[in-house]
Amino acid sequence: MADLRINLAGIQSPNPFWLASAPPTNSGYQVQRAFEAGWGGAVWKTLGDPILNVSSRFAAVSFNGQKVAGFNNIELITDRPLEVNLKEIYETKKKFPNHAIIASLMVEPKQEKWHEIVKRVEDVGVDGLELNFGCPHGMAERGMGAASGQVPELVQKQTYWVKEVAKTPVIVKLTPNITDITVTAEAAVQGGADAISMINTINSLAAVDINTWDTVPHVGGKGAHGGYCGPAVKPIALHMVGECARNPRINVPISGIGGISNWQNAVEFMLMGATGVQVCTAAMHHGFRIVEDMIEGLNNYLDGKRISSISELVGKSVQKYSDWGDLDLNYKIVARINNDTCINCNKCHIACEDTSHQCIDMLKDDSGKAYLKVREEDCVGCNLCSIVCPVDGAIDMVEVKSGLPPMTWNERQAALGVLACGVDPVAK
Repeated sequence: MADLRINLAGIQSPNPFWLASAPPTNSGYQVQRAFEAGWGGAVWKTLGDPILNVSSRFAAVSFNGQKVAGFNNIELITDRPLEVNLKEIYETKKKFPNHAIIASLMVEPKQEKWHEIVKRVEDVGVDGLELNFGCPHGMAERGMGAASGQVPELVQKQTYWVKEVAKTPVIVKLTPNITDITVTAEAAVQGGADAISMINTINSLAAVDINTWDTVPHVGGKGAHGGYCGPAVKPIALHMVGECARNPRINVPISGIGGISNWQNAVEFMLMGATGVQVCTAAMHHGFRIVEDMIEGLNNYLDGKRISSISELVGKSVQKYSDWGDLDLNYKIVARINNDTCINCNKCHIACEDTSHQCIDMLKDDSGKAYLKVREEDCVGCNLCSIVCPVDGAIDMVEVKSGLPPMTWNERQAALGVLACGVDPVAK
């Protein structure tokens, strides 16, 4: 079997699957159960001055029969005394010395507050620290969480304060509720962060009950925005991980978070630059033992690829992730319908006719049997027909050689600029 061990900025873990800082890591009992199930590490539910939580707290978005396609919560950081958490961290680390325990921290943006909590937490034997600059609700209204995480200067300054006293690796957890996450990622690196993690939850309101007109969830008839996570946010998280991984000024390891529900998702995040991953919603939906399938699936995948170590996987797709202006304008694919497989539901025709490029014709053969055919000269290769098709293999997207050399938008604009100056770009 492949070697699944990871080293994230000096934090050792028997596998890349960690539980994220959230309800599943609220207590020593839970974290120990998770380690027994096979999780490689856990980021303890965020520590700070204990708060009062409300009831109710969670909501979920289901779609087309899939439960918990998205998950929303208005729960805050730990509501248990710091001393109790520290005692349980110490006991858990003593019982599971080879598993990674990372303390998630959130305090006011004051140097002395950060120094105090870092020293107390490191005294009980944690393997690393994660600074929570991402929580978008409740704590942000108090000047912490995303309120700090949206200000690059505060991210840099607070990271620096922690690094002044920290003896263990420092991970900075970033908020996605910002225009460009690379700005705050760079600020974290400038402050001395050993690694970054992303994404925290996204500002959201899960739903409104159209019968009672209450928000979902509501607390005595009133609601507030919460944090959104789960499978629905995976594309957003994957994009942000990729943006940071390809930025040369963000030269620290990444812990990937956001909608990771199975080993395939984990592979995607690692290919896009994450050294390891953190999971929350999937564990809340299915329980801790989902990690067994994750470990087995990742092992089989690596063996099938003849990859001996998980480190060989990290970042392999980053070079393929670029800007739109670097894409080949002369690359062309078209849709081809396999009539032996097609069930003539006509969804592709409807989608193309109503919302795309009207290039799928409804025809009849000599016997009068109806069939669909793509006019390839008019097809732009948008993929819509294959996306809406309910039958695997009924529509293939096939590359068509154009006979033209590769040409990107940036190259085209540069060539046009040269022509405007009266110079032949080919001769030049």
